[in-house]
Amino acid sequence: MSPLAPTAVPTRGHVLRGTDLGGDTIRELLAEAAALKASLRDDPTAASGLLAGRAIVMLFEKPSLRTRVSFEVGTARLGGHAVYLDHRDERLGVRESIADYGRNLERWCDAIVARVFAHATLENLAAHCEAPVINALSEQFHPCQALADFLTLAEHGREASKCRLAYVGDGNNVCHSLMETGALLGASVLAVTPESCRPDREIEAACRDLAAASGGSIEWSHSLEAIAGADAVYTDAWISMGQADGPAKRAALAPYRIDRRAMEIAGPQALFMHCLPAHRGEEVLDEVIDSPASVVFDQAENRMHAQNALLVRLVGRA
Repeated sequence: MSPLAPTAVPTRGHVLRGTDLGGDTIRELLAEAAALKASLRDDPTAASGLLAGRAIVMLFEKPSLRTRVSFEVGTARLGGHAVYLDHRDERLGVRESIADYGRNLERWCDAIVARVFAHATLENLAAHCEAPVINALSEQFHPCQALADFLTLAEHGREASKCRLAYVGDGNNVCHSLMETGALLGASVLAVTPESCRPDREIEAACRDLAAASGGSIEWSHSLEAIAGADAVYTDAWISMGQADGPAKRAALAPYRIDRRAMEIAGPQALFMHCLPAHRGEEVLDEVIDSPASVVFDQAENRMHAQNALLVRLVGRA
């Protein structure tokens, strides 16, 4: 078997969050993503048979740069075909039921990639569709981003089970997926947010249970000083798409801006991470995102490689 082929019979389950994969599968996916990345660097056609004849449908209720391009280009590099359906002006379930939509799509395509406002939309689609549904972002989770992030950390010598990752800012979907994936991999993940922007308590508690089983840890603090000694400092936009904006939230988050002082608190070993797009001057300053510590564009590149590994695992040819 080719080293780029799936390591097991493709699992045709849905991937709506990290727990749909589990720690062992995530580790395998990260290794497969690294192998795919190396092969494509040497020869862009090296993996062109892995998704040959496969069709991927992409349903997007939100605008996108990294997610759309990385899935479309990645699918093409592996020999498959991606169809983009723009739902920014008409949410899923408006023109016809989500159940009927899914039952139609499964007759034509091998996998569905969906970027939606409500996680319930993904759950509804998955409940009525046999083709694997991949969460390309919902208001609760962003699992593909977390896969790319832990691939990036590994590339920079931060092995997950020995890594302390500090997420700073708004406890949003990215924060949830970093906690969940980190907990499954045995990492130590610290969320530093104001109380008003704390991660979802139920998700946080579930991640603590996962971490207890894997040897990792999940912590929360309201103090920026808690990031001292972190291997990486991660932030995201303060106001995500679909979230309510307002001066009170921005005022609460202002002390959590990542600037040179914040990185000094973390220490000289700390990488800077951001899922992008960045609002420069708000959650992060240019002096950090453009510094040698920044790996944000490595993260962006690795979206494609992590997603490629996931697609191959779900619908690839053995």
